[in-house]
Order: sequence, then C-alpha cells, then structure tokens
Amino acid sequence: MNIIRCGDTLLFRTPPVIAAKAAVGGKKEGEGPLAAAFDELGNDNRFGQSGWEAAEKYLQLRAARLCLQKAQLPEEKVDLALAGDLQAQCTASGYAMRELGVPFAGQFGACSTMAQALGLGAALCAGGGVRNLLAMASSHFCAAERQFRTPLSYGAVRTPTAQWTATAAGCCLLRPEGKGVSVTAATFGRVQDYQIRDINNMGAAMAPAAAATLLRYFADTHSQPQEFDCIYTGDLGQVGSRMLKELLAAEGLLVKNHLDCGCLLFDPETQQVKSGGSGAGCCAAVLCGHILPRLERGSHRRVLFVATGALMSQTTFLQKETIPAVAHLVELGPIRKEES
Repeated sequence: MNIIRCGDTLLFRTPPVIAAKAAVGGKKEGEGPLAAAFDELGNDNRFGQSGWEAAEKYLQLRAARLCLQKAQLPEEKVDLALAGDLQAQCTASGYAMRELGVPFAGQFGACSTMAQALGLGAALCAGGGVRNLLAMASSHFCAAERQFRTPLSYGAVRTPTAQWTATAAGCCLLRPEGKGVSVTAATFGRVQDYQIRDINNMGAAMAPAAAATLLRYFADTHSQPQEFDCIYTGDLGQVGSRMLKELLAAEGLLVKNHLDCGCLLFDPETQQVKSGGSGAGCCAAVLCGHILPRLERGSHRRVLFVATGALMSQTTFLQKETIPAVAHLVELGPIRKEES
C-alpha cells in the first residue's frame, strides 16, 4: 500500500507532487507585502464582472487556467477538480467549473478548504485514482461581508479582533509522480468548539482547532515542531496566532517557527485589516505564491501547512449558535525530480 494510516494522519510512501500552481488576487492584495507573489492581480475587485459573486467565479477560473497553462496541460486532461469557496453552496466553484468543464467534487471547509482539497487530492493521487487533479479555493471580501456580516454600504465599524477576507484564489495541480513539491502526509482534523459566539473574532474560534490537529499530527508521527523550517497556519490572524502558541505551550510545545498566512498577506499597519487576513482564498494564495516557491528554491525543505475553518452559517449565527471550527494539515517536503 502506498498510503499508511497512523492515527488521524495519512503518510504517503511515494509522495504525490504539486506540479504547478497559480495565485490570483484583488486590489488590496496588490497593495500588500506579497504583491509580487501573485501571478495576476486586479485593479478593480469586480474583475469586469456584473457583481461580487461573479467576480469570485472569475478569480477561481483564472487561477485554474493559469495553473494549467504553466503545466502545459489541456483542460480535457484534468481527471478531477476539488474546489471550494465561502459562498452558499460553493457557488463560485460550481460556476467556475461550469466553464472549465472538468469532473468536479465541491469542497467546503470554510477557510480550511485549501488544505482539505490538497489532502484529499494527495490521497486520490497516491491511491491511483487520478493522474491530474486540481485543488483550489477562493474567497472575495465583498461577497463574504454581504453573506456573513453586513453589506459594505452599511459602513459597519470593524472591531480590533476582526479579519479582512482576502479577494484571492489559489490553484495547485497534483500528480502521483514527476517533478514538483512533494506532499508527504495529511492529517484531517476533528471539529472543535470552545463556545465562541463573536463572528468578528474568528481567530479565537479557530485557534483550538489548529492546536488540536497539530497535537494529533505530532503524536501520530512522533515528530517535533523544531524539525520543520516553518509551520504555516491559515488564517488565524494576530489574535488567533497568539492563542495558538499559548494552547501549544500549555501542552509543553514551544513553537518558535510559526507564521500565519493571514498575517503575511496584508500589512496591518498601513492596510487597516485589524487582526489580519482570512478567507478560503487567503491561505490558498499564500500557499501558491509564497510557500511553494520557497520549497522549490530550496530555502525550505519541510513545512507544515495547517488551514483552519469556522463552520458556522448565516442561519446558525442568527440563531445564536456557537462557532465550531476544524483544521486540516498537509506536510510538504522537498521538490521531487523527474523520474528517469
């Protein structure tokens, strides 16, 4: 068997590879510290579309086509696309796949969607089910605010714990073999609920999920945080990142090599994003534009990518429910060369 299960973690004996990737972002992302990491940036967050929801569909479709263009792979060669977003019923992904015309399985893990799609995609590749698989996720600030909080025209005041949903998309092409960054393991998280009800404090809701998944991964693999060049989370922001370190320290793990995608994407001093970035497209774009290139260059050899998602809906929020969260983890290793 090419897949070994250790607790909640899947280990891939022959690791699948990320053969190509692409990141697309909006206007605010183009004004941030990672602007140069994007393959394409828009000057207008509508991207020439009639509305915010259609703009997000464009984001995801563009990321997929740029990824395939880099790999020189025609669309008809794609065996399956695993894609998700924050819109109700993953409509941005569904409408994008309507145009792409490839086999499609929708994913929803909120902001954890990219890690979920990568982990499932790697398992499908390692198990021999597919040869060319797209793993992708997106989000749009305006669409998310209208759906989960208040329309922008209301001018609602943002609290210090609030995060800014990224207008971005990221797409990876996964293959069972060949040249690319290796996906060596995946841990699928368990839902955690620490009774947080504040929809403007996603970091506090999601930090326990990130801690729980990391602790299970370290127990399953008998590894330690210091063995990795970096542990990337997405998207806890500043508030959630501090909580994560406190939760791990309480379990005896002092993590000094942690970075959060929500803190990397924007400059909180100049861009007024409060606690940082969020959204399914945030960690997807940071992965494709920032993390994977470091592994390709060799400046990183082994990293953990842990994406967290708050699993509430507009309805449960209005019903005063608490906010459950989940975190999925993917271990990424050095670049694999072409087999001779």
